[in-house]
Amino acid sequence: MEKTNGLFIYLGQSTIDVKVPSEQFFISVQRFLPPFWKKRGVWGEMTRRYWNINLEEMLEAGVHFGHGTKKWNPKMAPYISAKRKGIHITNLTRTARFLSEACDLVFYAASKGKQFLIVGTKKSNKAADLVAWAATRARCHCVNKKWLGGMLTNWSTTETRLHKFRDLRMEQKMGRLGRLPKRDAAMLKRQLFRLQTYLGGIKYMTGLPDIVIIVDQHEEYTALRECITLGIPTICLIDTNCDPDLADLSIPANDDAISSIRFILNKLVVAICEGRSSSSYRRNP
Repeated sequence: MEKTNGLFIYLGQSTIDVKVPSEQFFISVQRFLPPFWKKRGVWGEMTRRYWNINLEEMLEAGVHFGHGTKKWNPKMAPYISAKRKGIHITNLTRTARFLSEACDLVFYAASKGKQFLIVGTKKSNKAADLVAWAATRARCHCVNKKWLGGMLTNWSTTETRLHKFRDLRMEQKMGRLGRLPKRDAAMLKRQLFRLQTYLGGIKYMTGLPDIVIIVDQHEEYTALRECITLGIPTICLIDTNCDPDLADLSIPANDDAISSIRFILNKLVVAICEGRSSSSYRRNP
């Protein structure tokens, strides 16, 4: 073992490659898998894969930086390796392990045609653009502006809004809004703009997602609670001030730095894309 910048790293092992899945992972994931997966016997089919998770790249991305020592959740103690200049340092070996397990899960889910929702509504435009990019590349849904309360738990209302959104977009494309009186057209355009802002990332979603990926637990607490209520599996980035017990699969990482978010999302997106393109992918499983 060698200590570098407050981190304990295995000598000569800059890349994590865990071949055998942990028993804790199987138990935790089996608890929240949808009934369809349990009936199909997931545990005999899902295997570990190699995702090239490099510790040096995580260090460069700042994945290891946590919050100040005064702003932390004691439940995060197992995921913290050291303190440095008043901030906690995340144990990157654990980050790599849980990120690898998350990639395995989304790969398998994507290969079965499951639908994903990425939630990240940080005020930073770069973070919002990053979430939209990840959703576009992985061909999944996203919410990157504002989480509307009841978006999942009150799905019937959300579905009604989505139908209204699609109708307004169709009317705009066909030029019908231009034929209306200016006042009515302006009102509908404002309504269309609001729907595009808040529901644009889920405009093609026809039902509840199978897995929800959450970028910031504190920022998306309402979304996380809705997923817990509905029993939707969640993969969540957790910083040192978060509660690791809330999400089904937590990835300890810096959820404030854009480079850290980009690194985590990129690995998950690659896993989803590979799952989509795998031979077992079926659009209607």
